[in-house]
Amino acid sequence: MYLIQKGSNEKKKVKKLSFSRRFRYYGRLHGMGMSSIGILLHEVIKLMYHARVKEPVFFRIGTSGGVGLEGGTVVISEEAVDGMLQPFMEIPLHQSLFQPVLGKIMQRPSKLDKRLVRDLKSLADPNDPYDIVTGKTMCAIDFYEGQGRIDGAFCEFSESDKMEYLQNICAHGVKNIEMESLAFAALTHHAGIKAAVVCVTIVNRLLGDQIHAPKEVLDEWQLRPQKLISRYIKHYLSMKGRFLLDGQGGSMCVKSPRRFKLVQQESENYD
Repeated sequence: MYLIQKGSNEKKKVKKLSFSRRFRYYGRLHGMGMSSIGILLHEVIKLMYHARVKEPVFFRIGTSGGVGLEGGTVVISEEAVDGMLQPFMEIPLHQSLFQPVLGKIMQRPSKLDKRLVRDLKSLADPNDPYDIVTGKTMCAIDFYEGQGRIDGAFCEFSESDKMEYLQNICAHGVKNIEMESLAFAALTHHAGIKAAVVCVTIVNRLLGDQIHAPKEVLDEWQLRPQKLISRYIKHYLSMKGRFLLDGQGGSMCVKSPRRFKLVQQESENYD
């Protein structure tokens, strides 16, 4: 994974930061849709609590459909909204798909950290051969009808209906469409966790529904959010004065060298 491969200076041998006992990078695949990521977030948030983690930062990275943006554009979400442009997660989102909480509809604001958005945007490199933009992200409840696609198993609206809808959300500041940001933003905000959503677009939905880019291109596009997050991690650690520099770290950041050696050997046995 790019974030692991680029954990240190690109021109030097990568160090295993997991042995430093300072910071831990923890990445998980969350599956598809709000129900799936909701389960994961409940478990990870509990894990953070029991591990007594202080000030964690959560990132969701992935792919999305661009709204007026060409493929390969990186979008940093300023706000997550639903298909009606409402900035909160509502449970149930749809009576036929979701169960209410104890028979009642519950709303949670889907807020993302504004400062984190600004910090990420400031790390855009002028030499990057692609744009990094900020804006609203629309979170759909499914891949086809919920995103205004007409190429599903069935469709009860026309091409003109679809275009009118997409142009409307574009006019309201929506930059991309995916399926997890609403739950991600709502649950992290509810838990008081700083969080951001960074996705790359793989199709411009104003031009069509199908994804035509070849696999090699899609693979490179998907690295772009990871590159931005890796820049943030390096910048954050360097600003805190805790970035592992050559010739430093080692025993100075380990309370017990003997215990450190045992942990290191045990970890290497799993590699």
